[in-house]
Amino acid sequence: MAETVVILGAGAPDGVGGALGRKFAQMGFHVLLCGRTQSKLDRSVERVVAAGGSAAAIVADVTSEAAVEAVFAHVQALGEPLAAVMFNAGSNQPMPFAELSAERFEEDWRIGCLGAFHTAQRALPLMVEQGRGSLLFTGASASLRGRPMFAHFASAKAALRSLVQALAREYGPQGVHIAHVVIDGVVNGDIVRGRFGDYLEQLGEEGALAPEDIADAFWMLHQQRRSAWSHELDLRPFKESW
Repeated sequence: MAETVVILGAGAPDGVGGALGRKFAQMGFHVLLCGRTQSKLDRSVERVVAAGGSAAAIVADVTSEAAVEAVFAHVQALGEPLAAVMFNAGSNQPMPFAELSAERFEEDWRIGCLGAFHTAQRALPLMVEQGRGSLLFTGASASLRGRPMFAHFASAKAALRSLVQALAREYGPQGVHIAHVVIDGVVNGDIVRGRFGDYLEQLGEEGALAPEDIADAFWMLHQQRRSAWSHELDLRPFKESW
């Protein structure tokens, strides 16, 4: 069995999580794809295996401490080093603040920040024991600024960014590379194609981020040598206004 890579928030094959799975499997790792929907995970695993890679699916809701615990218990049972963990879970639905319920506000935080907390608490002891490993988190434009209709999403993403900074400063000296990737733009994946296809067409060629290109950036972070680690990386299309 190859070294293990865990991707939480794997989702559909043509999203960021699916692309991460294919990239790391292509580089020789056994990939565990974790998300809430079995059918999406199965399709992502099929894509990895069809390309000659090694992958398995685990249904897991990152807001559930028990579910995340089960993921890492499976990792330990494999008996192979944990090379990298990528936290890609999040919810991003625009909503006017006047219509935003306390329950919805909390749910975004639970997915985007509490889920990352659960993940870090389980992954870090394993990586510290090894003295190595990458723990990488998906951020967004909202990690840096709040915009109308996205108060709930921005609050969760800003909290995630601060959590990741604190973890990096504490665990970097112990050999764990912790980084935050700000995806500043629209991702040309399943969700956006299904809901905002016309908007993608307006952006034009390469006006949205390709999941495969995002995955390449995560791979670059994982490959960095200790003498020159990046903590935060921002990615955007060449014609994105920022």
